[in-house]
Amino acid sequence: MKKYKWHIFTKIILLEIIVLFAMRYLVPVLLNYPPFSEDNLFQAQIEPLSHTAQYVLLGGIGILLYILCINRTCKNIFKYIDEPNKNKLPFDFIKQVREECFKVPQKIVFVQLILIILVLFMLFFMMRTHILMGLKFLLIYFTFFTIIAIISSVLIKSDLDNILISTYNVNKNYNDFKRTGKFYFNLLSNLLPFFIGIIVTIALLGYSKVSLAIGEGNYNYYKLYLSSFNLNNLTKDEVKNILDSVQLNDDSHYYFILDGDDKYFSKPSGQISTFFEKYIDFYLDDTDGRIYEYYGVEEEGYVQKVTLNDGSDIYIGFKYSTTNTNLSTFFISISIMSIIIYLILLLIWSKSISKSLIDISNNLVAISKSKTVINEKILPITSNDEIGELTVAFNDIQKLTKDNIEQINNNQQMLMERERLASLGQLIGGIAHNLKSPIMSISGATEGLNDLIKEYDSSIGDSEVTNDDHHAIAQDMSTWIQKIKSYTEYMSDVITTVKGQAVSLSEDSNTSFEVDELVKRVNILMKHELKNALVNFNVSIKTKPNIVLHGNIVSLVQVINNMISNSIQAYHGEPNKDIDLNIYTKKDKLIISIKDYAGGIPKEVKDKLFKEMITTKGKDGTGLGLFMSYSTIRAHFNGNITIDTKPGVGTTFNIILPFE
Repeated sequence: MKKYKWHIFTKIILLEIIVLFAMRYLVPVLLNYPPFSEDNLFQAQIEPLSHTAQYVLLGGIGILLYILCINRTCKNIFKYIDEPNKNKLPFDFIKQVREECFKVPQKIVFVQLILIILVLFMLFFMMRTHILMGLKFLLIYFTFFTIIAIISSVLIKSDLDNILISTYNVNKNYNDFKRTGKFYFNLLSNLLPFFIGIIVTIALLGYSKVSLAIGEGNYNYYKLYLSSFNLNNLTKDEVKNILDSVQLNDDSHYYFILDGDDKYFSKPSGQISTFFEKYIDFYLDDTDGRIYEYYGVEEEGYVQKVTLNDGSDIYIGFKYSTTNTNLSTFFISISIMSIIIYLILLLIWSKSISKSLIDISNNLVAISKSKTVINEKILPITSNDEIGELTVAFNDIQKLTKDNIEQINNNQQMLMERERLASLGQLIGGIAHNLKSPIMSISGATEGLNDLIKEYDSSIGDSEVTNDDHHAIAQDMSTWIQKIKSYTEYMSDVITTVKGQAVSLSEDSNTSFEVDELVKRVNILMKHELKNALVNFNVSIKTKPNIVLHGNIVSLVQVINNMISNSIQAYHGEPNKDIDLNIYTKKDKLIISIKDYAGGIPKEVKDKLFKEMITTKGKDGTGLGLFMSYSTIRAHFNGNITIDTKPGVGTTFNIILPFE
């Protein structure tokens, strides 16, 4: 993880160095620096720091400020990276890291631009730079460093994305997303600075070439004009008279005479800078008399060295501006218009892309909020690029989702049918056992009756058989008949209960029933399974006798039986265990509680109960029982099921039902 930290700093430093190196050679071209003026010996005469030193200083300050800015804006991110045991980090902190990863690129751009502007103003003030050149510098540097900020934010985004991905490996909660920006705005903020930079570069380059051409024309004009005079071996006044006769190329132009510290200008506003004088001293012969003003200042001059009749040397020349106001206005207007047109086109284009993404996003949101998870709306394909591929993928996912849900429904029907068959098998097993005992008892009773009939038949005509004996035989017959009657009534109850359960497996009928009827059916159907498992079934009813429930009694019996069966199976065959069925009221609710003492349910299983089909029975279980039970109580009784479990103790299922 720590490699991402060094990646970020390395990318920023390399980007700063590359851009500063490029600017070192581009700025002189864009601002028409005078020829030879980048020589360090010449610069030492006019500035405290050479241009190379200035760029190194500016780059160092920029890199330092950038590192400080990143350290500040990425505080939580770097803390997360340096943490050796990330799994112990709280989710709130992970959430802050994710938010920082989204916000850091914008913060870096904003903070860096402010810092760079402040640094530029400070440097220009300290070096007392000419205001016109300062404005040009500010424009160029602002443009270049804006591009640096955008590029750097794009470069570090890949590392931030990897950090974001790693946070989801630590904490998989993905619902903490909150949209704080818009796609079209991000697109504009990333592309517009590049276009502005290109426009500014082209405008400055074009204007510099025009300025050079204007200077070239004025230079040739005054050079040619003075070449027609022989100015040597004359007095200063004679030279001045000749210069007065020269027709100026523009009213703003003027001539000057430099005689040591004595300076004369044909216009009161005329002036010569130290840079201009030093340039004369250094490069007069190299430039054939073409002299330039300070870096970026649009003024030049033609200078000629003249020897007077007294043997002294003076410098004469003409100074002129290379600025063309109309041309400047034209370049500025064209640049502004180009930027506005580009901005409008970019806004329309980005809005169009954003709309396509919003359509897909809205449909995905609709699917996520839909109860059926199926959205029948097919998005039209409006482009043949990546957006079109995304639309096609979305439509395919919709179709695949629909097919999968249909398959799930089919599988669920199969599972439900399997559960019904299992319930039916359980009913048949209960019938076999519940009817076996009374049938055997009836068989025994019929044998007893048969013996009494034979005894009575043989006693007919026997004088020793008294009336009391006849009454005794009749009494014995009556006793056996009463037993047969009770056995047949019990069999009738079993058959009626089982018939109701079996028929309702495919029917959904709502009736009104009382608690006693519910408990009676549960007892009849679960008696065999409880007896075989050697489990004690303790029933406690603490309700009013007239409480009436509405719904499908068979479904409720099946839910309770399913929970009792789960409790039996939780004992894993251990004998002499208890299962408690407690029925009581709480306000306007009837609570049916099924409690066991089988050691409880693991937390990871408890958290999934009622939410998905989960089983702890391996291949012998479907996980559908409790899932269907919960659905039945919610849908058919408007009730609820809760679970209380204690590790090492046991589990209690509470069926909560409304009643009259």
